[in-house]
Amino acid sequence: MSALSHIGASGEARMVDVSGKSETARVALAEGHVIMAVQTLAMVLSGDAKKGDVLGAARIAGIMAAKRTHELIPLCHPLLLTKISVDIAPDEALPGLRVRAEVKTRGQTGVEMEALTAVSIACLTIYDMAKAADRGMRIEGVRLLEKSGGKSGDWRAPESAA
Repeated sequence: MSALSHIGASGEARMVDVSGKSETARVALAEGHVIMAVQTLAMVLSGDAKKGDVLGAARIAGIMAAKRTHELIPLCHPLLLTKISVDIAPDEALPGLRVRAEVKTRGQTGVEMEALTAVSIACLTIYDMAKAADRGMRIEGVRLLEKSGGKSGDWRAPESAA
């Protein structure tokens, strides 16, 4: 493992200087899931949650979160994002909802944190909107699935059973 890029020689936190990097197309895909009771999943899918459209609100929250990642994570660069998609799909086997986010830009640094932030906030929004029915929901499996672009090239997570 290489040295941490956000730590200076004296151990202080620092924002990485990306001014010498080439602009390239950057893409990141992240996922996570919210495990819930079967009855809670049915309520969410039928649109009967007291707070309203859980899936629509979670999708918008994820998009908004990706755009504000640099405000939430101290050493992230503000980026001009060219695409943010948040997809939420039911999974009866969990039971629960699987959340995926894809983020794109053309720039000097990657969008992994933006994709992970989108997934995390979408999952938290699902929890918030359905917690009155099921406080035992669990948010799990938030991870980067793949990224492309930049000096380090492409990366893909190993297959997982989750």
